[in-house]
Amino acid sequence: MRQAKVLFKDQEAGVLTQHDDGSFTFSYNDSWLADSSKPAISLTLPKNGQPFHAPFLFPFFFNMLPEGSNKQVVCKLNRIDTNDYFGLLITTAKTDSIGAVTLVKIIDNNTVEQ
Repeated sequence: MRQAKVLFKDQEAGVLTQHDDGSFTFSYNDSWLADSSKPAISLTLPKNGQPFHAPFLFPFFFNMLPEGSNKQVVCKLNRIDTNDYFGLLITTAKTDSIGAVTLVKIIDNNTVEQ
């Protein structure tokens, strides 16, 4: 299992998890849900108390991935398999994303990657 904190404008909105079977879960933090001034991170992931589950990476996050030659270069430089979408996402979306959403890898329950 791998996890990443999902940040919206540098504030923690929720957690994205890739399970050992390759499926994904996204859930909003309770504090994000409780604050009516905080928006949903995507129209396809509306604020909801229930986690979202999918057998594949959610389209919202998949669309944050580099493509073509950029993807090839990032994968080669970081030694990431080109089919490891979660690995590619947490490598690129912590600093290089368009929009307000970034991701930070959770190393264990209390530590995030710097």
